[in-house]
Amino acid sequence: MKKHALFAVALVLCLSWPVFPQQKVREKDLGARFQEWLNLTSYIILPQEKEVFLKLESDRDREAFITSFWRQRDPTPGTPQNEYQDEIIRRFNHANKEFIRDTSRPGWMTDMGQFYIILGPPSSIERFDGQRDIHPCQIWNYYGDTAKGLPAHFGLVFFRKDGVGEYRLYNPLADGPVSLLMNTFGLSVDNSIQVFEKLREVAPSLAPLALSPVPGDIRFDYQPSMQAEMIFADILNSPKKAINPSYATHFLNFTGKVSTEYLTNYVESEASVAVLPDPLLGIDFLHFSVTPKNVSVDYFEPKDQYYCNYSVDVSLRRGEKIFYQYSKEFPFYFDPDKESLVAVNGISVQDSFPVIAGTYELTILLKNSVGKEFSVVEKKIINDENAETPRISEAVLGYHLEDSADHVHTAFRVLKKRLSVDSKNTYAPGERVAFLLSAVNIPEGIWRNGEVRVAVGGLKAETPSRKSFSLKLSAQPHHAAMSLADSFPTADLSPDYYVIEFSLVDDREKVLDVKTANFIIAPGLAVARPVIISKSFPLANAYLYFYTLAGQHDKSGEKEKAELLYQKSNDMAPDFKEGIVYHANFLIRSGNYDKALKLAENIAGVERLGFDYHLIKGRALTRLGRYEQAKGELLEANKIYNSDTRLLNALGLCFFRTGDKAKAMDALKASLSLNPGQPDIKSLIEEIQK
Repeated sequence: MKKHALFAVALVLCLSWPVFPQQKVREKDLGARFQEWLNLTSYIILPQEKEVFLKLESDRDREAFITSFWRQRDPTPGTPQNEYQDEIIRRFNHANKEFIRDTSRPGWMTDMGQFYIILGPPSSIERFDGQRDIHPCQIWNYYGDTAKGLPAHFGLVFFRKDGVGEYRLYNPLADGPVSLLMNTFGLSVDNSIQVFEKLREVAPSLAPLALSPVPGDIRFDYQPSMQAEMIFADILNSPKKAINPSYATHFLNFTGKVSTEYLTNYVESEASVAVLPDPLLGIDFLHFSVTPKNVSVDYFEPKDQYYCNYSVDVSLRRGEKIFYQYSKEFPFYFDPDKESLVAVNGISVQDSFPVIAGTYELTILLKNSVGKEFSVVEKKIINDENAETPRISEAVLGYHLEDSADHVHTAFRVLKKRLSVDSKNTYAPGERVAFLLSAVNIPEGIWRNGEVRVAVGGLKAETPSRKSFSLKLSAQPHHAAMSLADSFPTADLSPDYYVIEFSLVDDREKVLDVKTANFIIAPGLAVARPVIISKSFPLANAYLYFYTLAGQHDKSGEKEKAELLYQKSNDMAPDFKEGIVYHANFLIRSGNYDKALKLAENIAGVERLGFDYHLIKGRALTRLGRYEQAKGELLEANKIYNSDTRLLNALGLCFFRTGDKAKAMDALKASLSLNPGQPDIKSLIEEIQK
């Protein structure tokens, strides 16, 4: 097998920051290895990373986090060696060996040790030891990394204050040039010009750096530069500049949910998420696109193909309660001649699913089994529950709008139009900006004469490009929710950042709602587009969407809405017998036992559902207090499958209520062996044992 790490364009991930419920471990309570690692990384670790590390609960997780920490900083991730990690260890060891003179602290804790670990060895060192007029000091000269906000060239001065102790960093503002002079006889120490001239006389190269770390940054009055503090702060912050701490928070949040081999390979991603109503089905769909920053692929020799193997785990929650979740596989195979396309453009995994109204949190966990990589998208969803106010949805931008088959549903498709989405929202001159949005709760009067006005404006200060046009609502068939899809050319727009504003206007010119979106027109000739991976769903099975919504209402405690949708789903597909099982179990949870018994008769004689038939009847009869009759049904179910806690709990209760305590105990203990976390069953056992 050959393995290839392919890298798409750099992306940005914007995620909500979670609250950490875990208790922090004190550093002194960590094992020696982990205390040593915190010392090693003390000048390069982000506060968020350290916060997460101290909240990990096992050494195994800490080891995995350390692996992930260094991978985030690996300059050559496609190779087995991590040059940055090796260099930090080398600098740390050098500091502990070389900077221990006249100090009781380890070398890495000294000022020299700190800046050596952050910046590495200076390009040159000038020493002033044993000179009569100035205290012992050194100048470390550096060429700075301007990409990290450092000056192109600067010098750091370390001196032994008052001529004793360890070398400390000289600060022009806090220490002042006079602190470098050993002999100030005949000088007015408050006269900055005299002090500077004296320094320049005895140490010409030291004098400018006594005012500022940047040579040439000298004020007319020879006072220390106000920029010095900022330069020192930039130096201390420089090793943390390019690190996105989101990997650390996700490491903590997904410990126990994602295997350790994945946790060490967090990949940043870019995402688009939108809720769009479907006018024909009359339900809302949440559409999403996730594009990882880099993609690992493997080679399958028997078919001469490359592949990656993505899976998504999606969940919706209110507070800590998850009310919907699903998993789906997205394997992707491609021929060798497409390898460069995937390498340059990347891959976007896209999907959609029906959602109820309300406010909740979305989490999308994307995993690639090749490379054991994972990405996370977290977003607050506000799906407006107001059923009367005319409004427009958030707009989704894309780069291509095409006709789509009307017998399937797929991501970012509404009615017969499908939008190709690239979350970067970046376009080359000459491309078209496509968009998809919905107008919702539109009365007939507004539909006949209302419109959505589109205004596009650049953000540059001088002569920004602008354009505008309108979409007539009456161009679409009238529905409570109407889909609006269109595009416009970028040929007459100059490269710039743009805001596109969508305004819903009624027949009286009143603006009812406004939504905005952003895009960029890049000066280049082309923009790389990710390869889209998605799956289609046949609309002949649309009744399954209504079962999904019924389940979401059920888990959210909205029993009346759930009942209506379960019934609607049953009516849409009476031959879908599994739907009867869903509905009947809901009725039992809702306390409607008689209706559950009646509904169960619709699956009588269906061999594959024999267990469910007897279990539903047995549980409903148990709740009705008809224990002897319930036992018969439950025992029949137990012949088919004997490891269901619902069955065992109901059977145990029936045996207890009919006087057979021994069999009751056997059933309930069997249930606890399958799931020990059942406090109500433990209480029932205690009651039986009295």
